[in-house]
Amino acid sequence: MSRSFDTGWIRSQYPIFDPRTGRPPELYFDGPGGTQVPRQVVEAVSGYLVGCNANLHGAFRSSRESDSIVAEAHRAAADLLGCSANEVIFGPNMTTLTFWLSRALESEFGPGDEIVVTRLDHDANYAPWKSLEPTGVSVREVRFKPKDCTLDLSALRSAINRRTKFVAVGYASNAVGTINDIKTVVRLAHAVGARVFVDATHFAPHGPIDVKSLNCDFLACSAYKFFGPHQGLLYGKQEHLEALRAYRVRPSDDDLPGRLETGTQNHEGMAGTAAAIQYIAGIGRRFGGVDPNCSRREAVVAGMTAIRTYERGLSQRLIRGLLEVHDLEFYGIRDESRFDWRVPTAAIRLRGIHPRAVSELLARRRICVWDGNFYAVNVTEDLGLEDSGGLVRIGLTHYNTSEEVDRLLDALHGLRP
Repeated sequence: MSRSFDTGWIRSQYPIFDPRTGRPPELYFDGPGGTQVPRQVVEAVSGYLVGCNANLHGAFRSSRESDSIVAEAHRAAADLLGCSANEVIFGPNMTTLTFWLSRALESEFGPGDEIVVTRLDHDANYAPWKSLEPTGVSVREVRFKPKDCTLDLSALRSAINRRTKFVAVGYASNAVGTINDIKTVVRLAHAVGARVFVDATHFAPHGPIDVKSLNCDFLACSAYKFFGPHQGLLYGKQEHLEALRAYRVRPSDDDLPGRLETGTQNHEGMAGTAAAIQYIAGIGRRFGGVDPNCSRREAVVAGMTAIRTYERGLSQRLIRGLLEVHDLEFYGIRDESRFDWRVPTAAIRLRGIHPRAVSELLARRRICVWDGNFYAVNVTEDLGLEDSGGLVRIGLTHYNTSEEVDRLLDALHGLRP
């Protein structure tokens, strides 16, 4: 049987919340820019550097242990995403991996071909594909509906046609929290023979990912958004990864995933990523109602499902409160019956106060929020906000509490320039 979600236990896993540090307590609503990390991630990173900091494939202990840690990181990432270990490529971050993928695919595009992107995405899922225009490929941009900041699926259907070779879409908007209907996007793209790349970076800390169910061709995310270190992950169907042009040195591995991981990887980051996934699995075993002896994949899905359920209630509390704040403009889905289509990220503006001033005033009260465009430049441009400071972004995660939400709302009610 599952236990009720216990934020006290959750927060006890995070050094940042330990009062014994003497650090002034802060409210961390900055998760969309990178979450806090649990103790086991810190210990995994430092433990690797202290105990087995070596390159791979040597005959000695620390090298053999590094081999094991790297292999385990791939297995853990596969359990996070629902794929095979050789279908996961590690790299510096989602942005770098996406630029790398666009370059690896560059020779496959030419005049007459089309790539479809959306204006709801982070620029890391826009600029890499726009950069291919010198090949002669046309990049078609699908807009979103400003009223609720949801992707215009009718426009997407019109954009995808027999010339479409590739579709790039975000799983969830890092600016306004909208979750896109990935299965529908994949179905439309595959119907014309196009492949699909999904940026799951902002969705990853908020719900379970199953690449086989989504049937996408590629998917990327970053561990520092799901309670880990700065480390990027790229999933690709094995047949696609094997066909990619590999930019690599001659002695590198011929097989996946090594043939696409040129050079020495960030082994400590990989160790920390595996620990972050173990942490999620631990939540599943504690709060997810699964057999404690279940597989890690089952535990991860249960953990992310428990997180999603808890965050939905927290999100309802936040958005209800925000809509009661005088002179507040809210961007995104506000209808609670549609909250399955959003993550707990809220975008707002306060009339008469510049977004940077809002974040500064809140920072004086030790409340951490972001302001600006968050690299989702097309979103703030299309909303007409880019030249006036963009948005204020409030990002909840499962280590936030209802009491913290209430403190934020109280602060917003009393905020003055």
